[in-house]
Amino acid sequence: MNRYILLFIIACTFSSTSLAQDRISLKECRSMALKRNKSLVIGQIKQQQAYYNSKAAKTNYLPKISATAGYLYTNNEISILNDKQKSSLSNIGTNLTGKFGEIAGNILQQHPELAPLIQAAGQYMPQVGQALNGVGKDIVDAFRTDTRNMMGATILLSQPLYMGGKIRAYHKITHYAEEIAGEQLRADEQETLLEVDQAYWQVVSLANKKKLATDYLKTLKNIHSDILKMIDEGVATKANELSVSVKVNEAEMTLTKVEDGLTLSRMLLNQICGLPIDTSFLLYDETLESLSLQDSNIQVDTLSAFLKRPEIQQLERATDLYKEKVKIERSAFLPHLALTGGYLTTYPGLTNGFEKRFRGTWNVGVMLSLPLWNWGEGYYKVKAAKADATIAQYEMADAKEKITLQLHQAAFRVNEAQKKLAISLKNEEKATENLRVAQLGFKEGVIPTSDLLAAQTAWLQAQSEKIDAQIDIKLSQVLFNKAQGTLSEQ
Repeated sequence: MNRYILLFIIACTFSSTSLAQDRISLKECRSMALKRNKSLVIGQIKQQQAYYNSKAAKTNYLPKISATAGYLYTNNEISILNDKQKSSLSNIGTNLTGKFGEIAGNILQQHPELAPLIQAAGQYMPQVGQALNGVGKDIVDAFRTDTRNMMGATILLSQPLYMGGKIRAYHKITHYAEEIAGEQLRADEQETLLEVDQAYWQVVSLANKKKLATDYLKTLKNIHSDILKMIDEGVATKANELSVSVKVNEAEMTLTKVEDGLTLSRMLLNQICGLPIDTSFLLYDETLESLSLQDSNIQVDTLSAFLKRPEIQQLERATDLYKEKVKIERSAFLPHLALTGGYLTTYPGLTNGFEKRFRGTWNVGVMLSLPLWNWGEGYYKVKAAKADATIAQYEMADAKEKITLQLHQAAFRVNEAQKKLAISLKNEEKATENLRVAQLGFKEGVIPTSDLLAAQTAWLQAQSEKIDAQIDIKLSQVLFNKAQGTLSEQ
């Protein structure tokens, strides 16, 4: 086990070392960001969520089967007969034999000759009364429900036939929501790519400025060393040395600020790319002497932008979605028709009297629901839903106007950046020649230290402006591509 742990540590160390030594291109940074950026991972999960909601909505077309079971205990059972009826039935024989004497007397008054027969029948009346009482008791027991312990279970199948268009509208809504989630993910990807490009070129800019600041500081230190020698020879003053020392201190402070900014910019790029913020690696463009710039032929195509911008696609789907919501609100006040079927079983059983056993029965039916009067509730809800759809249409029109303006602004910025680069290249050429002349004059002793420092400062500023102009062209092109909706295609 220890051997495997050691191999894992060595592999991780080697991987980290190779990452630190390799040069990472902009394309590789983009690829890492698209795979590892946490915001994009969240967007992908939301897209999957919308997909599952769409699949769930589709099941509403299909029949649903549900099962329900329950148990109920009551203190008293349900009684079909009241107490008076139970007593009458249980004593039906006694009541009949009790009236036998009265009936027999009436018969004897009219038919005295039946006296022997009635006397013989009277001998059997107690037995007949008892038998009739037993029959009555059996009838009372047969009417007992014994419903103190009741159980039931049912399986129900329901198939919607017509729901006022609600099922179809809801399915379309979830489908549009899935498309909106996909467009939102595409918008997040473009925003992430923009952040990657901005952070990447920020690192490249600061890396080049760090080299520039380092060379400038080295040059100033050489000048300072020459001034000290000239002081010893008596051809320079202490004031000259102090002015150079001030410039050296300023250059050291500038270098410190650039190094701190470069470190923070690398951390930001790591965070966007989904890497640990302390990861160290070189960017491909920061090691180049000069950035490669392509002649960009800027052409504003608003129609193409409308087709490619995810924001417009989202608003179009949102407009369709709100139109379907209008149908859902309207469907609540239309007839609903459904087919039902199932199986019901109960204890005690109800299909053959109240039996102490489970008995069940199948059932099939049709259910119709028709709202008759709701005081205009449906009308108002439909109007409110139509207002949402109208708002979405105006939002899309407003977005198109803003995108058109954004496109022209991005195009102007690209052209401005190109002009800025051309001017900075001329300034660099002049500043370089001015510095060369100043250095020669300083060596010959015909140019004072202040002029040399001014030429050095002008050269540094020209170089810095050149770097800024090159980076500005890169960023302006990225912003234009994003405004055109083609950033992910680059």
